[in-house]
Amino acid sequence: MKSSQLRKEFLDFFEKRGHKVYPSSSLIPADPTSLFTSAGMQQFVPYLSGKVEPPVKRACSVQKCLRVDDIDKVGDRYHHTFFEMLGNWSFGDYFKEGAIDFALEFLIKNLKLDKDRIWVTVFKGEKGIPKDKEAIKIWQERGIKRERIFEFSMEDNFWGPVTKTGPCGPCSEIYYDLTKVPCEKGKKCGPNCDCGRFVEIWNLVFMEYNKTSNGSFEKLPKQNVDTGIGFERLLSVLQNTPSDYETDLFWPIIKEIEKLSDKKWETHKKSFRILADHIRAISFLVAEGVLPSNVDRGYVLRMLLRRAMRHAKRLNLPKNWYVGPTKKVSEIYGAEYPEVKTKQSDIITVFQSEEEKFKKSLERGLLQLEKLLKSKEKTTKVISGKEAFDLFQSYGFPLELTKEISKEKGFEVDEAGFKEAFEKHREISRAGAEKKFGGVGIEELKTEEERERATKLHTATHLLQAALREILGKEVRQMGSDITPERLRFDFSYPRKLTNEEIKKIEDLVNQKIKEDLFVKKEEMSYEDAVKAGALAFFKERYPKRVKVFSIEDSAGNVFSKEICNGPHVQRTSELGKFKIIKEESVGAGIRRIKAILE
Repeated sequence: MKSSQLRKEFLDFFEKRGHKVYPSSSLIPADPTSLFTSAGMQQFVPYLSGKVEPPVKRACSVQKCLRVDDIDKVGDRYHHTFFEMLGNWSFGDYFKEGAIDFALEFLIKNLKLDKDRIWVTVFKGEKGIPKDKEAIKIWQERGIKRERIFEFSMEDNFWGPVTKTGPCGPCSEIYYDLTKVPCEKGKKCGPNCDCGRFVEIWNLVFMEYNKTSNGSFEKLPKQNVDTGIGFERLLSVLQNTPSDYETDLFWPIIKEIEKLSDKKWETHKKSFRILADHIRAISFLVAEGVLPSNVDRGYVLRMLLRRAMRHAKRLNLPKNWYVGPTKKVSEIYGAEYPEVKTKQSDIITVFQSEEEKFKKSLERGLLQLEKLLKSKEKTTKVISGKEAFDLFQSYGFPLELTKEISKEKGFEVDEAGFKEAFEKHREISRAGAEKKFGGVGIEELKTEEERERATKLHTATHLLQAALREILGKEVRQMGSDITPERLRFDFSYPRKLTNEEIKKIEDLVNQKIKEDLFVKKEEMSYEDAVKAGALAFFKERYPKRVKVFSIEDSAGNVFSKEICNGPHVQRTSELGKFKIIKEESVGAGIRRIKAILE
């Protein structure tokens, strides 16, 4: 079965069973606390958490995702940075029995997989949440023998939330037995064994809980189902390939790389796999408008680019080696995701630009590493984690390269220390992101002019939110925002596309309030008092005990907008100029996005 057939087969199966087919949402999520969309359920979080009433009871999708948590594992049989996830959801409709029945029917009747090779895992109970006896009973009643049902802890069989808080629950994972041959563990060889016998293909999450900011779990108002299939893994099982990389999603890219190299796939599999994976991820990120930088999403993109370039060097690829492989990505995915085809020239341009920068930094990094090794020749023969991370941070020098060169000189590298330094850096970056207002930290902007424009756009965002609630209704809730000196982006809950008339009304109302020259008043008070005073606060777990409240009001004290916010703002709305909406679009189920500018 080809990849395009599997996508269609999955969506057709669930659509016939009453599920609404949703398109993939963006890799850049509406939730500002997440860098990337990393699971199919992210666009449905408002429904799963009970914050927004779902317009349907059942949904399904094929979602593009990106994760870098397991980047060190990329290059094995089935780990990837970019991947697709097939998913089906029930919002207060069917629960465990329905989810298990659908999964078995699809795998056995539609895909013709052998039922006797299906093994499952269930939650064994932990932290006050009981063992999932119900799931065990259902699996057995459906013909899965008890010896093929394994119990695991919260680490393996309790899913979510995607961020620090949110909907979550125990899960039941479906594994496929590739060989039917147990390893030396004998009867203990089963799901989660690292011998390579089993591959996880489907995760059924029974969402019963909400994880709160203090780490406790509370029951959700409705029981929901959230499932996810690793598309590449299932495809590998169906195409009977030794790994995901020999499926029709990767093999044309790998063969294109091999044509350019004097190395062979059989002897350099890991580099071929990493390169193919990273080229695919880079193509999708650039197609979504992400550009290389030293912060947030741009930082991840730059890391992927430099890792790719390192492996291109290992494979001795020629100048402009990325042109052919990126074209293969657009050929493979262009029909499903047209953006990778239309942004082909942008993707190549990013590769060209970063390769030049990396060449220079690589030379400087090599010099710095040589100096470091020389200075330690007569002392300890260990490169500390901090030193290795400094090379990575300052020169884009991959840990792998530091290890390789150090080993040649008889040195070791403290990998654990590197990971600790990297995690510390990530925590600092995350903390910095939390101090931002709507995606822009004033201190990060280089010029006074940029800071002034971003400040105006931030006040305009408050006007926009108030206008949306007045025109569309009070059910509108902020789901995220991002501000640059050039434009604002505002994500909000709403079940449908806005009409041209509604967009014009919203735009006109904001411009009316700008013309009225309203005063922007700032006050400080406790969070509780702010909420009592009517200030909007949609991200409750993020606020400190004392907060700033910004009210936009006329001389008589009539308030148009009142929000808890960390600023900064202009003093009067007349400073803003003319407000113009340039785009309105969907970014997920029940979530719309507006982009606007000030002229």
